Amino acid sequence: MKRMFFLLAIVTAIFFACTSEPQPQTVVTKDPEVQSGEPSYEEEPDLEVVTGAPVLAPEFDPSTISEEARETTKADVQQYIGNLNRIIKAKDYQSWVSNLGEEYFAEKSSKEYLAQVSQAARMKTQKIVLNTAQDYFLHVVVPSRANDRVDDIDFVSPNRVKAYTIDAKGRRLRLYDLEHTDDGWKIIN
Repeated sequence: MKRMFFLLAIVTAIFFACTSEPQPQTVVTKDPEVQSGEPSYEEEPDLEVVTGAPVLAPEFDPSTISEEARETTKADVQQYIGNLNRIIKAKDYQSWVSNLGEEYFAEKSSKEYLAQVSQAARMKTQKIVLNTAQDYFLHVVVPSRANDRVDDIDFVSPNRVKAYTIDAKGRRLRLYDLEHTDDGWKIIN
C-alpha cells in the first residue's frame, strides 16, 4: 500500500510539473530614463537593466546544469570578461572583433546602428559621428566597457549564457550574451 501511495505521489508531481504555467520572460529595457544618475542607454548602449526570469531556448531546462558546472562556467566567463577588459583597455580593435559573433558584429557595424548611436546626447555633445565598427569600438566600447565585472550568469542553453553585474542598488545589469563555440566564448545578440 505504501508503494502504491508513493508511486501515485510521484506520478502526480510529474503531472503537475509538466502542466505548470510557463515562467515569465525576462523584461529588458534600454530606456535612458530608467533611473536618473545611473548609466543610460546613451552612455552604455549594451548595458541593460534586467528583471524577471531569463528567456530560455526552447526545450532547455536550466536545472539540468549541475551546480559544479554552473560555478565552473561562471569562473570561465569571469576570466573571459577579464581578458576582454584588457583587450578593451589596450584599444585592441582586432582582438575585440575576434571575440564577437558574426551577427553581433554585423549589427554593431551596420550604418543604421552607427547612425542611431551617433544621435546619443554624449556623441552629439562631443561632436562624434560613428562611421565604422572601429569608431564604435573607440568611442563607445572603450569608454564604457573596460572595467566590466561578472557577478552572476544565467544559462539560456547548454552553451549560451547571459552575464550580469550587480550595481550599487542591487539591480542585475546584463553585460553580455555569450555563446561557447569551438573557438571559445563569443559575444552574441
